[in-house]
Amino acid sequence: MGTNHSINLVIADSQYLVVEGLKSLLKEEEHFFIAGIVSTQYDLLKLLNNAPCDLLITDLAMLDYNAIDDLRGLKEKFPHLAILLLTESITKAEFSELTRTGIKNILYKTAERDEVLTAIEAAIKGKKYFAGEILDMLLESGENKPVTEQLTHLTSSEIEIVRLIANGLTTKEIALRKNISFHTVNTHRKNIFRKMQVSNTSELIMHAIKAGWIDNIEYYI
Repeated sequence: MGTNHSINLVIADSQYLVVEGLKSLLKEEEHFFIAGIVSTQYDLLKLLNNAPCDLLITDLAMLDYNAIDDLRGLKEKFPHLAILLLTESITKAEFSELTRTGIKNILYKTAERDEVLTAIEAAIKGKKYFAGEILDMLLESGENKPVTEQLTHLTSSEIEIVRLIANGLTTKEIALRKNISFHTVNTHRKNIFRKMQVSNTSELIMHAIKAGWIDNIEYYI
């Protein structure tokens, strides 16, 4: 994880197998300390009021939250608490409401180990991370927006590559599509990540959605 201090985490979920899986995963990482595991909102608030915590991992459907507004209340009361939301499924409307609330780290419970750790690291650093399935859902409808005439850090060729990445093409497939070398595409990718100041494809796509390069949808930060 590349951190020098212990990260205090709270797991708020009533799903036994998920909780046990998270416990097993987190105990493998020396920088994580599980400050508590709760299954009710009352116990969660009690714990947060009595112990300093860096990250809350929770599922809106598996705790007795009344609504997404309860998460807004948590963020207002504990502004330094990062929140990683786990979910079985999510709709575009729910995603929009969550992002308006300030929730910017959402992961499906089917995520693999490395994706869970990546999402946790992003949440702790204050960066966005959304499951690939969520990005697919956001991109499944509508045509690509034309690039506006505003100046952008990326060239038109680089923006085209971002679109191809968003469509799930590999570096090799992009090279074949554009009739350029694998090395050239790889160089473009590195330049794009550097210019956009992102560290993974998920962050890149969310930036591209916001900029209007990919999909004609409403997107809330």
